[in-house]
Amino acid sequence: MEQNHHFDDNNLQRTLTNRHIQLIAIGGAIGTGLFLGAGKSIHFAGPSILLTYAILGVIFFLFMRLLGELLLSNLNYHSFTDITKDYLGEFAGYMTGWTYWFCWIVTGMAEVTAVAQFINFWWPDFPTWLSALITILFLMTLNLLTAKLFGELEFWFAIIKVITIIALILVGIFLIIIQFKTPFGHASLTHLWSHGGWFPNGINGFLLSFQMAVFSFVGIELIGVTAGEAQDPEKTLPKAINNVPIRIILFYVGALTIIMSITPWDQINPELSPFVELFKMIGIVFAASLINFVVITSASSSCNSGIFSNSRMLYGLSKHYAKGTGFFEKTNKTGVPANAVIFSSALLLISVLLNYMIPNASQVFTLVTTLATVFFIVVWSLITISYMVYLKRRPDLHQASKFKTPGGMATAVVLLAFFIFMFALLFMAPDTRIGVALTPLWFVLIFLMYRFDMKGKKA
Repeated sequence: MEQNHHFDDNNLQRTLTNRHIQLIAIGGAIGTGLFLGAGKSIHFAGPSILLTYAILGVIFFLFMRLLGELLLSNLNYHSFTDITKDYLGEFAGYMTGWTYWFCWIVTGMAEVTAVAQFINFWWPDFPTWLSALITILFLMTLNLLTAKLFGELEFWFAIIKVITIIALILVGIFLIIIQFKTPFGHASLTHLWSHGGWFPNGINGFLLSFQMAVFSFVGIELIGVTAGEAQDPEKTLPKAINNVPIRIILFYVGALTIIMSITPWDQINPELSPFVELFKMIGIVFAASLINFVVITSASSSCNSGIFSNSRMLYGLSKHYAKGTGFFEKTNKTGVPANAVIFSSALLLISVLLNYMIPNASQVFTLVTTLATVFFIVVWSLITISYMVYLKRRPDLHQASKFKTPGGMATAVVLLAFFIFMFALLFMAPDTRIGVALTPLWFVLIFLMYRFDMKGKKA
């Protein structure tokens, strides 16, 4: 069967260039999970956090290859909701779309909370809820203009993150070479194994680090949402996906190796950003402010991505399930689904309320990141199951693919097993158990919404 390469049914405009897609992919892989959550992950796992990130790097690279093969098998797919609908049926598509949409609402809340927390570094008395409100209104306005502006903003946000991490690594290497004196001794790679070994908290601590580390990778699948607005998806998607592992090793493993070589892992405060603390310790007060600025742009970038992907998900859901009558299907003059952008941004205002009610931003962060992690795992699992069905149902498309997933079916089975294992891990920690317990309510709600929508369609 010949693939359909037309985009007639796409009111969205293909304005995202290779440069944008490449940097959206990097931006997606470096979020506040690294800048804000790294302290907590190091606290759980000690130096074995490096192994956690290396394992996750391989897992997510294979997952991105699998998603890339599916997206390129039919260029009419605007995002992975179309894929799950095609291979797993109407309800699965509906569930994927709404769950992913909810994922980004929740993640957006976490990122907005992070922005508020880091603004307090400069102005301790500035109310966190007000910082959150200003951030949301600013990003919503930008998202209403054009998709290209979103790409441009992400490009510069990501550039700031990349330059900062590379600078941190270079400064760190220099400090290790000159054996810089710190309050904890001298900067040295030996700190990685001389404070209780690689697994100081045993296998339990190592396993617990996966939850926070997985949250760092949330957004890596965002390339799959930009597919509908990429100028040349057959060239840009494979290029962006293939670069993922190198970036993960450089940014995560590199940065955390440096941090733990300068400040031993057991001296790192899990509540604070190890990036900011490291620069404060070596006496560069200005650099701490600089890192703080970077972390704010990083969280804003993630929230910006959330508003973008959410509006595209609502647009897709409205197109499939409301069939031309949808409120969220309407695009403005520049091809942006404006109603969907405004609605998604408005829901982020819940975080303003949460920050107002719970001044301890760290508690809010843990609860919402757990919810997001569970829902992202569900979405990733549905995409993986779709790939298994695709291999069985359309071996011809798999054969014809120029971007085959290494290992094919075996890889899909390993990924699915890993996602189930991740879900089980979230039950282990008391602070994440609450989030997991709340998730079944969402799927009951989705089922009821689906029944209602289907009735409306028949009527």
